[in-house]
Amino acid sequence: MTSSTAARHLLLFTIFVAISMLLAITARDEQEGDRLGFLPGQPRSPLVSQFSGYVTVNEHNGRALFYWFFEAQTLPAQKPLLLWLNGGPGCSSVGYGAASELGPLLVNGNGTGLEFNKFAWNKEANLLFLESPVGVGFSYTNTTSDLDNIDDRFVAKDTYTFLVNWFNKFPQYKSHDFYISGESYAGHYVPQLAEVVYDHNKHLEANKQINLKGFIVGNAETNDYYDYKGIVEFAWSHSIISDQFYKRVKNVCDFRLSPTTNECSHVMDLLFKMYHEIDMYNVYAPKCNTDGSAVSSSFDNTVEKEAKNKAKRLRMYSGYDPCYSNYVEAYLNRMDVQKSLHANTSGWIKDRRWSLCSGDVDGRVPFIGSRYWVEALGLPIKSQWQPWYFKNQVAGRYVEYEGLTMATVRGAGHTVPQDKPAEALVLINSFLLDRQLPTKDI
Repeated sequence: MTSSTAARHLLLFTIFVAISMLLAITARDEQEGDRLGFLPGQPRSPLVSQFSGYVTVNEHNGRALFYWFFEAQTLPAQKPLLLWLNGGPGCSSVGYGAASELGPLLVNGNGTGLEFNKFAWNKEANLLFLESPVGVGFSYTNTTSDLDNIDDRFVAKDTYTFLVNWFNKFPQYKSHDFYISGESYAGHYVPQLAEVVYDHNKHLEANKQINLKGFIVGNAETNDYYDYKGIVEFAWSHSIISDQFYKRVKNVCDFRLSPTTNECSHVMDLLFKMYHEIDMYNVYAPKCNTDGSAVSSSFDNTVEKEAKNKAKRLRMYSGYDPCYSNYVEAYLNRMDVQKSLHANTSGWIKDRRWSLCSGDVDGRVPFIGSRYWVEALGLPIKSQWQPWYFKNQVAGRYVEYEGLTMATVRGAGHTVPQDKPAEALVLINSFLLDRQLPTKDI
């Protein structure tokens, strides 16, 4: 090699190193711009390493998705990255997943601030919550026609674009094991996103691939036939509907048909109305009897409203508060909270209130339907249906298939991490470590 050739190679190498260093500095600056200090009402200890902000997924349309990210409580450089998606479709991953279920900072029991969650999933992983699809929570678009084009494919494509761009902002997590999680309608979002990631990885060099290792979904809504068959059988087996009504539904409804008949739609409407006096999302929990439809975005008005409703509120059983979503909505609609979270409160989104869907499903996406569609996959069974344990009690039951495990959490409604936080932490720990659920008392 001549001296001039060597000099050119050295120059190219120097330029490459300089560009790499510049990109790393830019990414670090973008990260720090999204770092959060203390949110309004957040306890001063323990310290929580958290970031939130926007990642653009379509510059032309001005479409951006909002995220809230918590680094693992210990050894974040060694822990996997876990993405959480709520369902609905239209439920907020910030309002439900992060602030109500499995994040390290939960809205407290009156909506005045936050409290530390000792069962937070960032004990086991770096935890990323995404507001998806666009139009949910704080995610926004400057092109209103985007909202007319949303379907599962659109959502999967946007979420993949978000991940690619988020990893550019947080490149230190690109090589980490990556898992996707969620609940309810995320039974569509999660596996479809996994498929998109898998398909893209096949055409990318190893250092550009997303290191997808698996996915987990709670109370997954997946297939109308099995899901609605499960809804009807659950309602009958839990004394919501009579024998006569159960026979009527079976006679007039064929859930394989899409769209269904008018007669079937009518009887299903009647079935859902039978849940009006109880919580369909957790049939054994008390129902919220306060008026949550007019929760004010003003913190002062919310406190005053709660004081007036206090006498009407149900007695809480085992710490469960059926009106909890009202407090979360009140907290996240505070302007000081939205400003602290780096949420967009000045653009197209400003005239639309942030709101929550109802939660704690069990009658809505019952395990009966999940068993039907899992069995329909025809997978070979590795281990038979058996109990798993937590603190000397049966915590649920599970069965292992080739490539898939199906588990129940005893006594939980739709939002398992909210209803049974300790058991949910055991479940996610076993999943991430690829271990069996405990089959003897612990």
